[in-house]
Amino acid sequence: MSRSLKKGPYVSERIMEKLKKLKSGEKTIIKTWSRDSTITPEMVGFTFGVHNGKDFIPVYVTEAMVGHRLGEFSPTTKFARHGGKMQRELESKTEEKEAAKVEKP
Repeated sequence: MSRSLKKGPYVSERIMEKLKKLKSGEKTIIKTWSRDSTITPEMVGFTFGVHNGKDFIPVYVTEAMVGHRLGEFSPTTKFARHGGKMQRELESKTEEKEAAKVEKP
């Protein structure tokens, strides 16, 4: 859900303070827990360490990311895989095919 146009985009003040202290070419990672902050044009070229609940995921901001939120680029869940009996059978067949290819030459 987007924020009201009257209010404008939300950008954490702490992030903006940290940006002003750094030069644009620095490789310093700016750590933040503010996943809901909107990416602004001033942030382009910096690397943010966005917290996902466990670790800080490094996110290098490019021009295409402007307008999105920082949290969109730091997933909070890890995809294990779809499971079940059919999936295991398919995986075992592909492993057998790869093993057969290795043995032929």
